[in-house]
Amino acid sequence: MVTLALDNRGSPSKRARDELLTGRRCSRTVAAVKSFRGRMPAEWEPHRATWLAWPSHADLWREDLADARAEFLALCRAIAAPTGSIGAAVQTELLEVLVPRAVRRTEAEAALEGLHARVHDVRFGDIWLRDTAPSFQLGSDGRLVAVCFRFNGWGGKYVLEGDEEVGSCVAEIAGARIRDLDLVLEGGGIEVDGEGTCLTTRQCVLNPNRNPGLDEKRATEILADALGTECVVWLERGLANDHTDGHIDTLARFVAPGVVACMEPASVDDPNAEVLREILEAVAAARDARGRRLEVVRVPSPGAVLNREGDPMPASYLNFYIANASVVVPTYGVANDDRAVAAVAACFPGRTVIGAPARAILTGGGAFHCITQQEPLISSAVGA
Repeated sequence: MVTLALDNRGSPSKRARDELLTGRRCSRTVAAVKSFRGRMPAEWEPHRATWLAWPSHADLWREDLADARAEFLALCRAIAAPTGSIGAAVQTELLEVLVPRAVRRTEAEAALEGLHARVHDVRFGDIWLRDTAPSFQLGSDGRLVAVCFRFNGWGGKYVLEGDEEVGSCVAEIAGARIRDLDLVLEGGGIEVDGEGTCLTTRQCVLNPNRNPGLDEKRATEILADALGTECVVWLERGLANDHTDGHIDTLARFVAPGVVACMEPASVDDPNAEVLREILEAVAAARDARGRRLEVVRVPSPGAVLNREGDPMPASYLNFYIANASVVVPTYGVANDDRAVAAVAACFPGRTVIGAPARAILTGGGAFHCITQQEPLISSAVGA
């Protein structure tokens, strides 16, 4: 059993962090939270760290592993050392990187040399930490809370050894109090504005492969309690061939309070044309927790991005990651890449916006937002 020594801020001491894990299952040695009065910050609020997992499993990635690692490293560089400067007020963002065993630690440390990164031996099934790591929140006392949804491999499609334990492992390393929720859900299935509004989809949350028998009214209550939100905006469905069953982080993203980025079809033969039009209409008609009608920012769709078999993959420019100093937008080697990066850049004038290739990572089913999980900076919390 691993026991954490906590410092006077409720975080693991340096010795505990250095000695914590050797790829084993984690024990829950930090305090559990039974009731919650706090909030989930918006992604653009300051982070202490970004959590990621080193692409490691050759049996899953096969011929795409080397390219996926290259894309992963480009993402890490864009988070930790973006080009340009936006002023001294921006906090340095630590990269917390999981590796499944010692041999991968050597690889990862060599690859990440020169970046503000720390490597941890933690077993995981694959790199999708947006879904398997906890969703961090700030409690009313200003302390960090790790909300751990139940994870069942995206409705039983991909059940990989280690993924069920990632949430508690990451929470222990971060020194967060754990709040377990009896709701099957993934972090990519929710999007918040930090001011009481959550976006999600019926296809994901209400899917019988996750929460059989759960209705929208009860799901709204659970999400409000879990996330500290007052309003849930429900969209219907997601992209074609998306194994996540309609994760919101490929469909609609808050870029500011009251402002949501959505994709518009690239052409009449866009494989997601109908869905994207539905989303544009639904978001434009919705109001947030403060009663504002949501403003829609249009980002072009990448259109048809095909796999080796000629099938459309769930490519989305909205799977960008908002770091402290940068926003990293996935690109796919298609005509709309530059237009999409420019559209996202217009939403974040205070950050360096970087387009980076993500086609190899997409072969696994997602992009940059899917493989990252932000941990908020506690000292910056206002009204927590």
